[in-house]
Amino acid sequence: MKKITAFLLSLLMLLGVFAPATATTVQAKASKNIKVTYTLKKNQKKIAKKTIALKKNATVTDGLKKGWKVNDKGGFISAIDGHKQNNKKKIYWTFTVNGKQVNVLADKKKLHNKDKVVFKLSKYNG
Repeated sequence: MKKITAFLLSLLMLLGVFAPATATTVQAKASKNIKVTYTLKKNQKKIAKKTIALKKNATVTDGLKKGWKVNDKGGFISAIDGHKQNNKKKIYWTFTVNGKQVNVLADKKKLHNKDKVVFKLSKYNG
């Protein structure tokens, strides 16, 4: 009887020690990645849309470069998949995150899970 009780006690301790650690490890791995949806528009026409898996704390530029060929310099995006800005015609790439205009460079804006990024190539009327 003492051997069975000792065995059950050991088993319970084993489960108590290892089961929570396993659950915590799985949760930690799951929270290291995020999914962000990118939409590219030229004027009002949608030209591309992708959902991209990224590491936590990734920037807008990180996801954009993972999905498309990008030309950028100092955080400014000048071309995406061959769609280029035109400074003479005042046509530029701008972007929003979750429908809000962002006032920082794309390489500085951190993303969160389920964010929606829209890049738009259009004439600047400012």
